[in-house]
Amino acid sequence: MSTCFDQMPGLGRRHVLRGALAAAAWPVLPAVAGPAPLQVGGLPVTCNLTLPVACTARAVGGQPAFQYSKYNGWPEIKESLMTGGIQAAYMLAPLVMDLADKKIPVKIVSLGHRSGAVIMVRTDSPYRKFKDLTGKRIAIPSRFAVDFLFLRKMLAREGMTPKDIQIVEMPPPDMPAALYAKAVDAYCTGEPFGAAAQRAGYAMPLRMTRDEWRNYICCVLTVREELIRDNRALVQDLVNHVLGAGQWLDLQQGNRDKAVAIAAGRKFFNQDPNILKFVMENPTDRVTYGDLRMIRAEFEELMQLSVEAGTLKAPVAYEKYVDESFAKAAKPAPIVL
Repeated sequence: MSTCFDQMPGLGRRHVLRGALAAAAWPVLPAVAGPAPLQVGGLPVTCNLTLPVACTARAVGGQPAFQYSKYNGWPEIKESLMTGGIQAAYMLAPLVMDLADKKIPVKIVSLGHRSGAVIMVRTDSPYRKFKDLTGKRIAIPSRFAVDFLFLRKMLAREGMTPKDIQIVEMPPPDMPAALYAKAVDAYCTGEPFGAAAQRAGYAMPLRMTRDEWRNYICCVLTVREELIRDNRALVQDLVNHVLGAGQWLDLQQGNRDKAVAIAAGRKFFNQDPNILKFVMENPTDRVTYGDLRMIRAEFEELMQLSVEAGTLKAPVAYEKYVDESFAKAAKPAPIVL
């Protein structure tokens, strides 16, 4: 009986088998992967909303150049940035000033938002002005948080100081439950942790930055100096996408709805989209993103307020903690989502 091997001119069974074995032994080379995307640290707060939008838009149609890396508190993100565990993050502006002053090689390269902080009290409380909070417990995220500076500004307007209240440092996600349980009498933080209690019906804003401090900035895009030295193009790409995300978010409400759907997912904030949507709509300028200009006078005001608050021991030179070159060269990336 003839076989297929016998019917192959010039090839015997032994030759064919030898070729097959050689082919099987030939190593299969893995697909060549591009460089790993830059991990950019951020918290699940709407002050960081430009980051999920920027990461998602940059990944459309190709390999992502940067990715969101979720952190739950400022101490963790600070430690990771200090040690080089990550090379970029959204950080508290006064915290970056302090790190730079301590010779940690970091620079602010862009804003991330404007406004977005609230001071919340229970709806059934008698508190309508800060004098009513004399001696009461008020939670803040950190003494380095700009929320704390906002609280200090509001107290000063009524002739009060932080010594007139009891200040408690607390992770923002814990604040709504603490207010509900009456463990604190008020709290000052970024969104969506004010909106969470307001939407649930047991809390209301006593003050909002959108009414009291329109040029308020808190979270800023910060990178380590070696990343600037080694990969300026990547830093510029990241800044371009953050600025593009900011303009896109403020362009129309439909874009904010898309951003909520993106950020609420497990890959990013992993939060109730209805709460994020509440922040975006009540009112629509509760947090804004379109004006991300780096304005020296605004940073110097923050720095001076931080010195007065004791969170900075002495003034820090602007050039020590800011690199304006990326913002000046920026071309906001078109966001197609």
